[in-house]
Amino acid sequence: IGVGLVGFGLFFLLFGVLLYFDAVLLAFGNLLFLSGLVFIIGFRRTFTFFFQRPKLKGTSFFFGGLLVVLMRWPILGMLLEAYGFVTLFRSFFPVAFGFLGSLANIPLLSQV
Repeated sequence: IGVGLVGFGLFFLLFGVLLYFDAVLLAFGNLLFLSGLVFIIGFRRTFTFFFQRPKLKGTSFFFGGLLVVLMRWPILGMLLEAYGFVTLFRSFFPVAFGFLGSLANIPLLSQV
């Protein structure tokens, strides 16, 4: 259920951006994404992730952007959310890029 909610959330976010920042689609995508995250890792772990002391700045920007999108200012809200997202997941990016770099070691993909 959680992976489906996150997938639909990302779909609605992408679709909202493609339709010139439609506030309703962006708000719906944000809510689906967050609810899917709660289903995947649990409420307590989600809460502790977002409200760690070093990540409070990113959390405030992310949830502030979500609130601004819900108030129908989608472009400003998405900018705030993007900054909050980058600040929250800054420590995860090297791991993700390392994983993408290791995909070149797979025999069929290395030929492509």
